[in-house]
Formats: sequence, structure tokens, C-alpha cells
Amino acid sequence: MFKKAYSLMLALVLVLTAVLTGCGSSNNASTESDSKKVIKFMHLWPAGSSKQQNLIVSDIIKQYEAEHKDVKIEVEVLENEQYKNKIKVLSSSNELPDVGFTWAAGYMTPFVQGGLFADLDDVLNDGLKDSFVSGTTEAYALDGKTYGLPLELNIAPIYYNKAIFEKYNLEVPQTYSEFQNVVKTLEKNGVAPIALGNKDRWTGSLWYMYLADRIGGAEVLNKAINRTGSFEDPALVSAAQEVQTLVKKDAFNKGFNGLSNDEGKSEFLNGNAAMYLMGTWELPNFTTNEEIPKDFRDNVGFFKFPTYEGGKGNVNSWVGGPGVGLFVAEHSKVKDEAKDFVKFFVEKWGEQSVEKAGVIPATKVDTSKVDLPPLYIDVLNELNNASNLTLFADVQMSASVAETHLNLIQSLFGNEVKPKDFAKQHEEALKAEEK
Repeated sequence: MFKKAYSLMLALVLVLTAVLTGCGSSNNASTESDSKKVIKFMHLWPAGSSKQQNLIVSDIIKQYEAEHKDVKIEVEVLENEQYKNKIKVLSSSNELPDVGFTWAAGYMTPFVQGGLFADLDDVLNDGLKDSFVSGTTEAYALDGKTYGLPLELNIAPIYYNKAIFEKYNLEVPQTYSEFQNVVKTLEKNGVAPIALGNKDRWTGSLWYMYLADRIGGAEVLNKAINRTGSFEDPALVSAAQEVQTLVKKDAFNKGFNGLSNDEGKSEFLNGNAAMYLMGTWELPNFTTNEEIPKDFRDNVGFFKFPTYEGGKGNVNSWVGGPGVGLFVAEHSKVKDEAKDFVKFFVEKWGEQSVEKAGVIPATKVDTSKVDLPPLYIDVLNELNNASNLTLFADVQMSASVAETHLNLIQSLFGNEVKPKDFAKQHEEALKAEEK
């Protein structure tokens, strides 16, 4: 009996000792962490699928921690869809990371309306605002306040085949009339003037958006969408008419409305079409992608969408949009430190992303300090002079209105809807959202 009691006491002592020892070691291990402010940071660039971006992020974090000895950045990395799902779960329990990634406009709005994202205008006004390309931070603004700082930027130039232009003695068009003459010359000589795969619909929207901008000015489309204007504005009707004029003049490759964007792009890549309007995410294909023949890559140039005679648009106004941006959680316990980290991150990212990852940042780039193919340099120089950036129309719209817009774009290019009806149906869809 005594042996049993002794054994039991000994076991209890050992358990208590282990517990106390464990507590002691835990306290010792956390001493360093407890003395630092921890910023939880989630991003979506895994080392496998986004190696270069991941390396840049890791490097920026190391730099920040080296300069801020009292701060520790805890990182969680998920791929795109997993990230979106986890952010949704965390937001429902108000447990967002201190700093994370978001997208602009429609994606960001519910988080802002739920009071989950912090206002970042104080960060912008602390010497950062002028470093962004004009029009990029506006995509992350709601009710006059900025809730995200963009890291990436895509604009849509018109790429063209220099060899084809040279063969037919064509100059890069500066005005829309000159552009129409280029189309006419190419079509007469059996060359498809423009590569387009409009089965995806947003591809045709790019053409409509530029015509709206050049005819009615930078704000006409935005105002129609945000309801301070109307989609039945004469400029928006005229833009639709110009689209159908291009179609009637055989400006696009045959069967364009039934082809995907990739199928349409192949018409440009194989030399069957002379021009291709698309985002700057295609730049690697025209510069460094060795799967595409070097002779072709060497012959790709780009130009800005031409000015429209009598129109209100500026040639330095672009259609495009920022990619992911950084948010700071409104309820973060280290909000000041998180905002400081975000400012640091944006500055360092802008310096490294193009050269190391081929990603065009939302901040202006000093092209004299980067080693890049000439096409990149030319695009970056144009971006530094951008007067405006109009966010992709379907991104600005709610999901249901965006679907209406995209369906109408395909009908417009297919000559299945008249320009006035095209505008009227947009207006009806937008008005229905207001109710």
C-alpha cells in the first residue's frame, strides 16, 4: 500500500515538474517574441508558383526587420483561391491579418463597408502619393477614402507587328483617322488589321472603353457606372457606333466573336494580324519568352490608342487596372506599425518588381536604373506620363451589371444590337441596381 502511495506521489511530482519546466521553457522561448511587436502578414505568392515575387517579399521583410529591431513579421503564404477563401473566413470572425492582399473596386467594397479595412490616406499623404501612377490608388478608394495600396499595374497598349507595318509603308497612327487608314490599307492587302478573340467578351470591351475615353473624355464611362452620369450619354452611344464601323470595315480577324482570347492572340503571334490590343501582362511573351520566335519578338512594338478628332480624350489616358494591393486591418492591435510596414513594402516593391519578376508596379519606375528589354522601358516611360487610368469596366460594375455589359459587348461586335439600344440596356441594368 505504501509502495503504491509512494509511486503515485512520485508520478505526481514528475508531472508537476514537467509542467513547470515546460512553462519555464515556454516563457524563455517567448521572451524575444514578447519584446517585439508582431505584424501578421498574409500574401498569395508561394515559392513554387510565384518564385520571384516570393523572393522579393522575403527580401523586403528581412530589410524591414533589420531596420526595425522591435518588429517581427509573421508570414502566411497561400495560393490565390486558398487565400481568398481564408480571408473570407477570417473576416467573418474579425480575425484578419494585420496586413494582407486585396483587389480593387468590387472585391474590396464589402470589406470596407463592414469596417474591416483601415483608411490609408495618412500613409499616402506621408510622401507616398506622388510615387503612384495617376489613377491607380483611385481604384482602391471608396467614398473619398483609400483602403488599399496597389502593387501591380496593367495597362492596355495596342501592340503591332513592325515588319508588317514596314512592308506596307505604314506609320504608327497618332489620330483615329490615321488609324482607320491603317486598317483600310491592311484589309486591302489581305492582312487582318486587328487580332481579336471576343468569345471572352472583355477583350472587345477594351476597344469600346478606349473609344468612349477618346470621344467623351476620361470620366464619361466612370460617371455612367457610378451613377453621376448616364450610359445614354451621346459619347457612349458614339463609341458603340464606332465599334460597329470597325466591324463593318473588316478590321478584325475572321470569326473573332467565336474565338477565345488565346485563339485571337495566335493570329497576332503567327503574323496573320498586324495589331493586338491587350494588357501589359503580355510583355514577357513579346520580350523574354523563348518559346516564341525571336524574329517575331524583335518586331513587336506598341502605340497608345490614337486621339479622336473633336473628342475630349487625352492620348495619355489608359485603360487598365491595378492588380493586388495591400490592406491594413482596421482592428489590428499594431495598426501604426502595420501602416509603416505597408509604406516600406510599397517603396521597396516598386524598386525591385520589374527587374526581378517582370511585374510592372503601380508606382513610377526610374527607367534609368533598371536593366530591362526596350519594350518594357518604353511602356514604363509612358506610364510615368499617364494622365489617367480608367479601370476595366466589368471590374467597376457589380457582378450582374458586368454580365449584362459583357453580353452586350458581344452583341455589339456581332451587329446584333443597335448602339442606342446598347446604351439603353446598360442604363436600365445600372438603374435596377440602385433600387
